[in-house]
Amino acid sequence: MSDRFHERILRFLARPGYRPVKLRPLARQMGIAEEEYGEFRESVDALRRVGRVVFGGGNALVLPEAGRTLIGVYRANPRGFGFVVPEDPASHADLFIPPGAALDAVTGDTVECTIERRTGREGKMLSGRIRRIITRGHNRFVGALVHDAGRWFVRPDGNRLHVPILVADVGAKHARDGDQVVVEIIQYPGEGRPARGVIVERLGAAGERGVDVRGIIRQFQLRDEIPPAALEEARRVVDRFDLRKELARREDLRDEPIITIDPDDARDFDDAISIRRFDAPDAQGVLHRRPADGRGPHAVWELGVHIADVSAFVRPDGALDEEARERGNSVYFPRYVIPMLPEILSNGLCSLQEGEPRLCKSAFIRYDAHGRVVSTRFANTVIRSMKRLTYRQAQAVLDGRRGGWAPEVLRLLDDMNALARTIQKRRVADGMISLDLPEIELVFDDHDRVIDAHPADDSFTHTIIEMFMVEANEAVARLLAGARIPFLRRIHPEPDAESGETLSRFLRVAGHELPRKLERRDVQRLLARLKGRPESYAVNLAVLKSMEQAVYSPEHDGHYALASDCYTHFTSPIRRYTDLTIHRLLDHYLAGERSDDRAHRRGGRRRRADVDGEDLVSLGRHLSFTERRAADAERELKNVKILQLLSQHVGESFSGVVTGVANFGVFVQHPKYLLDGLVGLDALPDDYWNVDSRAGCVVGERTRQRIAIGDVVEVEIADVDIGARQLNLRIRRLRHRAARSEKPAAHDRPSRSARKTTPKRGPRPSVRRERRRRRR
Repeated sequence: MSDRFHERILRFLARPGYRPVKLRPLARQMGIAEEEYGEFRESVDALRRVGRVVFGGGNALVLPEAGRTLIGVYRANPRGFGFVVPEDPASHADLFIPPGAALDAVTGDTVECTIERRTGREGKMLSGRIRRIITRGHNRFVGALVHDAGRWFVRPDGNRLHVPILVADVGAKHARDGDQVVVEIIQYPGEGRPARGVIVERLGAAGERGVDVRGIIRQFQLRDEIPPAALEEARRVVDRFDLRKELARREDLRDEPIITIDPDDARDFDDAISIRRFDAPDAQGVLHRRPADGRGPHAVWELGVHIADVSAFVRPDGALDEEARERGNSVYFPRYVIPMLPEILSNGLCSLQEGEPRLCKSAFIRYDAHGRVVSTRFANTVIRSMKRLTYRQAQAVLDGRRGGWAPEVLRLLDDMNALARTIQKRRVADGMISLDLPEIELVFDDHDRVIDAHPADDSFTHTIIEMFMVEANEAVARLLAGARIPFLRRIHPEPDAESGETLSRFLRVAGHELPRKLERRDVQRLLARLKGRPESYAVNLAVLKSMEQAVYSPEHDGHYALASDCYTHFTSPIRRYTDLTIHRLLDHYLAGERSDDRAHRRGGRRRRADVDGEDLVSLGRHLSFTERRAADAERELKNVKILQLLSQHVGESFSGVVTGVANFGVFVQHPKYLLDGLVGLDALPDDYWNVDSRAGCVVGERTRQRIAIGDVVEVEIADVDIGARQLNLRIRRLRHRAARSEKPAAHDRPSRSARKTTPKRGPRPSVRRERRRRRR
């Protein structure tokens, strides 16, 4: 075997700034040709066998660094092991911490650990041993107060801490057995040492109105009170607002036909739409009349996306700005919102309410008849929405129920529908991947208890707004990138080759004929082919988990799911701080265009919004965290509400689809509430069950019965543990196995859950997620 790659590999791994990656992306970065990959891999294996390279967390290749220390955030697993995520992602891959090597660290703690070598199935690997806890990520936990065998303890909710916390003097807060409380840790758990704490807040009796919401707010450390200084600044901004001054320096679009389309219960309207259609000259400058149906080859559209200009009211580094930056985003719970900005702005002066003049940042994007971008223009504007519509109302108009609406509204909706379909066709042709993901709307009684659920509205009007928001986000990103202005991008890296191979292998085992190297066209065709089948859920989930996580970063990466080379978030500054930073950069750019000549004559420099690269990295990391935290909190409260309802239905049965397989059981999704429940191996029919995670199934050794992802089974609700967020099920009957045929059919939707039998991680980076997270 040739060793011609040995030194090249070692030099590359030793380069400053090397970011640990898996084998396939490393080969790409090094420029290894496909026909050389086998030899390259043999070289890596040879170097690993002699200990000159090792695999770190996530099987990323690194140089051996035994004895070196690393600082990062600890993530614990209930089975006793965990991982340390480095503060600097370029310094090291996630580091595995084996059982017994974590001291008393709990999830969220910032720790210092020593890197050690170990021998694993793949050869020499790296692991870590935590030496000290630098800062505690959480010192307060929410849970149920329990009195048992003469002792008081709190059973923590969720999955951050997996042991009970002993407490004393429960009478100080007048807490009673069964109450939900907040406890502050005074002794963290360790080997042979229990956790101890003090009750600092009684939230109320379990099941009492509002207790679950307050519990989630405390559990996720969300800021639900606006500081007085920020509130006072918001009031001053409103009092000082002068529309006449703004009209003097902005484009006046108050007489243009502009509308908003939002959910039924929306209050913060941050985007509005206008469309113009006009004739287009050919290459010789000759004007051709647009055909009456607007589909001629010379037809030109101008899309206007008008976004609330929050940057006009929230100045950098003020109390209002600091609070918004710390929150990062709004949090949308069922029937309760924690806004990023005070409601006097978010639901008032910034909200694009019908009939009210409002300040906007407007993107004007012109398209040819095929939906390709011809040109873009940006401006500070004043608009007046002529109509506020809901998604359902807009869809009813497009479906033919057109009575009672002004002609301008009808014409605009028709144009929006036509242009959005044209853009969607173009983006799909470019490779956009849209996962079919489920959404439900909970139905509440007057006491905020869930009594029912129904599928969320999924009409095409959602896609219309989605397409326009994606186009505006991309247009602003192109502008800033072209001007070489540093900014926070929304990046979604392309899955590495190893993830693609894992996904392809899983799908082939599940009965789908696919190439070993998956291209986005293969994924698109597969998702379309599986519409309407039970296994559609599992396949969408597998595709989802093969993708990386979408994050905010100044790195020059694109957005894989959207097939975009350059992307950012610009369209929701009322609820996302990232978008506010982009508005400020756009404002500086526009101001620079206006003042270039004057600055040149004065010998001054063009006004810019330069941001230090390290500051952008830190800000992107913070905003990615607050986004994940909000999504986790929203999902957890929704699940709590559903579990509260299902706790009244123990013993009832339902037919569900198997959505995942783990070495401790199978997961089955409730068809109405889209919540996964666990069927433990001991709750399966009488047999010895072997788990085949690669095939996504369990097989009975005696009966040879097989339960696989996508199968339909009848289960019974055995138990509901609201504190542990667990729905426990038992199998009643195996009904039928999902068809593995390759014939075309129609879509089902995958669940929110992410289980172990399919490839790795990721939020929903599909276009639909971009829309759903845009606003509840």
